[in-house]
Formats: sequence, C-alpha cells, structure tokens
Amino acid sequence: MEFPDLGKHCSEKTCRQLDFLPLKCDACKQDFCKDHFTYAAHKCPLAFTKDVRVPVCPLCNSPVPVKKGEIPDVVVSAHMDGECRRPPGQETAKVFTFRCSREGCRRREMLRVACEECRGSFCLQHRHPLDHGCARGGRPASSAGFKVKP
Repeated sequence: MEFPDLGKHCSEKTCRQLDFLPLKCDACKQDFCKDHFTYAAHKCPLAFTKDVRVPVCPLCNSPVPVKKGEIPDVVVSAHMDGECRRPPGQETAKVFTFRCSREGCRRREMLRVACEECRGSFCLQHRHPLDHGCARGGRPASSAGFKVKP
C-alpha cells in the first residue's frame, strides 16, 4: 500500500478490480480493466455511436448513410419505404415461369424441362414421354417397370 492513489478500479459492477493500467472506453468514457474494456464485455450503452459500418439496402444494394445516434434498422426501413430505387422489373420477376404443357396440369417449374420427343415443356411429374402421353408416341427410353408381352 505504498501508492494508494495509483491505478483505478474497473467500472464494471461485478469486477471492480484495481488496475494499474486501466483502459478508458472511448464511447462512455469510463475506466475498465483488460477483461472489460471492449464494448461487448461491459455492455456499453453508447457503442452504437462508434459503429462505423454502413448498412446496405437489401432491395437496391446501395449503401444507406446513417448519422451518429441513429439506429441503422430504422434508417434502412425508411429508405426502403421511400427513396429506394429498385431495379426495373424486380417486383414483377417471377421465379416459376415454365408452365407444364400437359392438359389439366397447372404446375410451374424454375427451369424448362423439355421432352425430347415432342419438345413440350413439362413439370417434373410429367417430364417423361409416358407420363404426359407424348404426341409423337416415341418408344420409351427404358422398359423398367413394364411387363414385356411375348
């Protein structure tokens, strides 16, 4: 106890360790030991003011500027509701565009599944010539599952 005024106690309530080389948080301006000086370790309430990441709009992929003290989620949401410049046709772009050509089937597929016999576009369930009653009536590529008559 030769130097009672040397060092400072950690500001974390659960720690209060006497540290001779304390670190000062640049956001909340309190002194912490080496275990609690990070924003996450002492749950700094002002950490968001030092966050320098720029959020990107998920719709138009452009950076959204956020001023100090603003919450990024709120700013991005306001951008999406107002001034967001979506690429043209993004709202109308459909993923499942290839409709099954079999009569009565309303299924759609992401990729065109064409029959090699009649060149029609079919869903995965009707892709084989025997499944969609192929108009060309070609011979099936395999006879698996069919009984061959003598």
